[in-house]
Amino acid sequence: MWSIPYIALWIFVFSLPWQGVIRIGGVAVVGRLTGAVALICALLAVVISGRFRKWQPFHVLGLLFVLWAGFGVFYHGMPQVPNKFWTFVQLFSATWIIWELAPSTRRMRGLLTAYLLGAYVSALNTVLLLRTGAAMRRFAAGGVDPNDLAMSMALALPTAWYLGITTQRPLFRWIARGYLPIGLLAVILTGSRGAMVTALVGLLIIPLTMTKLSPGKAAAAIALLAVAGGLAVKYVPENIVARLETTGSEVEDASLGGRFKLWVAGVHAFEKRPFVGYGTSGFIPAIKPALGPMAQVAHNSYLSVLVEHGMIGLALFVTMIGTVFLSARRLPLLERRFGYVLLLTMCTAMMPLTWEDVKAVWVTMALVMGMAYAADLLAGMAPELRRPLRATPPIRPHLVPRPQEAARNINRNPAV
Repeated sequence: MWSIPYIALWIFVFSLPWQGVIRIGGVAVVGRLTGAVALICALLAVVISGRFRKWQPFHVLGLLFVLWAGFGVFYHGMPQVPNKFWTFVQLFSATWIIWELAPSTRRMRGLLTAYLLGAYVSALNTVLLLRTGAAMRRFAAGGVDPNDLAMSMALALPTAWYLGITTQRPLFRWIARGYLPIGLLAVILTGSRGAMVTALVGLLIIPLTMTKLSPGKAAAAIALLAVAGGLAVKYVPENIVARLETTGSEVEDASLGGRFKLWVAGVHAFEKRPFVGYGTSGFIPAIKPALGPMAQVAHNSYLSVLVEHGMIGLALFVTMIGTVFLSARRLPLLERRFGYVLLLTMCTAMMPLTWEDVKAVWVTMALVMGMAYAADLLAGMAPELRRPLRATPPIRPHLVPRPQEAARNINRNPAV
C-alpha cells in the first residue's frame, strides 16, 4: 500500500518534468515545495520507525561530492554561499528520499510512472502551443528554456517504452506507448538539436528489446514510430525543420551553437586551477578574462564540474555515475537494458547542457540504483538492510542466568 511519505515523493517526481512551467519571481516553486514536503515526510517516517536503510557507495560518493563543493566555497572565500551549492544539498536529499521510501520494485515502477506522467504534462502543453503560437520560432510550455524542457521530455522516452511493454494493465500500457509519438513531436517542436540527439539515444531501447516482444507488440512499436514520423511531417513548422537540419553543419564547423568557444575557454581556465577548481558557480568568473561579457555557463556538465570543482570533484561525480552503471548489471536482462539506455540518455543530455545541478539527473541515478537493489531483494540475493537510529545496548551476560543455573536456583528455593 502507498504511504503518505511515498505519495509525497510520487508527487515530487511527477512535478520534475514540468516544474519550470510554473514560476513565481523566476523560481520554480512547484519543485521546491513538493521536494520540501517529501523531505519532511521522509524524516518523520524514519523517526517514527526508528530505522533507516544502509547507504550504498552511490550515496557516499554523492555526499562526498556535496561536501567537496562546500569545501570549495570556503576555500575560495566566497562572500556568500551560492544558490547552486544549496541545490546540490537538495539533490542529495532527493536521492536519499528515494532510497528510503521506495525499497521495492513496485514502488520504483510507481516513480517511473510519475515521471512519465509529468513528462506528458510538458509534452501536451508544448504541442498545444501549435494552436496559439504558430508563428513562434521555438515552442516550449510555459516559456521555459526549450533545451532544458526538451531534454526532460527526451529522458522519458525509454521509460515510456519500458512501461509500455512490461505493465499488465492494458489501459496504462497504451498510455505509456502513446507518449512516444507525443513526446517525440514535442521534443522536435522545441527545436533543440541536442535534445534530438538525446531522443535518438533514448529510442535505442526499442531495437534492444525487440527480440523480447511478440509479433503483435513489435508491430505496435513500428506503428507508433510511423505515427510519430507522420505527426512531425504534418505539424512541425519549416523554420524548426531548417534549424534541426543545421546540426551536421554545426558539428563540422566546430561551433556547436557557440558552445565550442566556451569549452576552449573552460579548458584554459582549468589548466590554471586543476585540483580544487574555482568553486561552485565559478565557471563564468573563470572564463570572463578570456571572453569578457560573452562568458556564459559551460553548456557541458562534465566541463562545468571540472572547472568549478577540479579533478577531485570530477572524479567524485563521474565515479558516482559509474557506481550506478555497475549496479545496473545486477538487474534482469530487460531491466538491465532499460537501465543502461536510461543512464546513457541522461549522460548524453548532460553533454550540451549544464545539468549537473538538475533534479532529473540525480533522480534518474537514484531510480536506477533503487531498481537494482530492489531486484536483488526480490530475488533474495540481498538482505533488507535497515539500521536502528540508536544502537541497542548489549545485555550484560551476568544479568542473564544460564538455564542450568536457573534450574538450580529454583530447586534451592524453598518457596517453590
